[in-house]
Amino acid sequence: MRALKPARTEQRNPRSRGLDRKSSLEIVRALNREDASVALAVRRVLPQIARAVDAVAKAFNGGGAVFYVGAGTSGRLAALDAAECPPTFGTPPRMVRAIIAGGGRALRQAVEGAEDSAANGARDLRLAGLSRGDVVVGVAASGETPYVLGALEYAKRRGATTVGVTSNPRSPMARRARISIAPDTGPELIAGSTRLKAGTAQKMVLNMLSTAAMVRSGRVYENWMVHVALTNQKLRRRGARILEEVTGLSPSAAGHALRQAGHDLPAALVMLKTGASLRNAKRGLAATRGDVRGAIAATAAAPRETKSKSRK
Repeated sequence: MRALKPARTEQRNPRSRGLDRKSSLEIVRALNREDASVALAVRRVLPQIARAVDAVAKAFNGGGAVFYVGAGTSGRLAALDAAECPPTFGTPPRMVRAIIAGGGRALRQAVEGAEDSAANGARDLRLAGLSRGDVVVGVAASGETPYVLGALEYAKRRGATTVGVTSNPRSPMARRARISIAPDTGPELIAGSTRLKAGTAQKMVLNMLSTAAMVRSGRVYENWMVHVALTNQKLRRRGARILEEVTGLSPSAAGHALRQAGHDLPAALVMLKTGASLRNAKRGLAATRGDVRGAIAATAAAPRETKSKSRK
């Protein structure tokens, strides 16, 4: 029986032969040379990333969530992206969630064998409360991880949208996910060490996916991070500067408006743009699920509707 050809991410890289005999400068030059190819590989799959962005934004706008599922390095990168969404975009923790094989302990150390059970992947996604309106993003460099494949199969049975992020375009995950994002990063500098190029590609793809979906969901105004959580003095100064730039107010006036809104930056922005009260600004934001531009439009229209009714 002929041996199976190893996946692209497991093959030996001819450009790094004799790596252990190179100087430190030669090693980091080789790493940098390989890394330079990652952005190009990701560029080739931008249309697929955009399709996934549309699916995630649709889920968000309908009250749904996105679940990242991964193991090892892939799971840790997914957890990082999920953890950064609440402070950056003001989202509730349930909106972007990461499920990693082996649980929380696997974030700090390897849990050997945790990725080998497809049944556990399905179980963990079920226990997380997946619903039909959600999106499940499987992340696996090889595209063959049983834990991730099990989660995707469960998601498909539940009617959720499935996305696969892998560096092996011909892998089972690339074939089974409704939307396949497969930047072909090729063999690693150290054979099989997918924390290198494949991991870099995953970080780029997840960054694009979450960021673009948040923009499409109105959690960015123009190119300002208006939903950033103002949890310390540095971030409060940033919030005041954003208000200055958006509205043209003086620093003192912007700071006063921010304090008046209880350091709720989106609410302060809606108040300043529309002249609404804090209560009505928050009502507009709640009605649009945090879409700042939509809340400004809705809140600005509300007084005119009230006036027209009062004249009848």
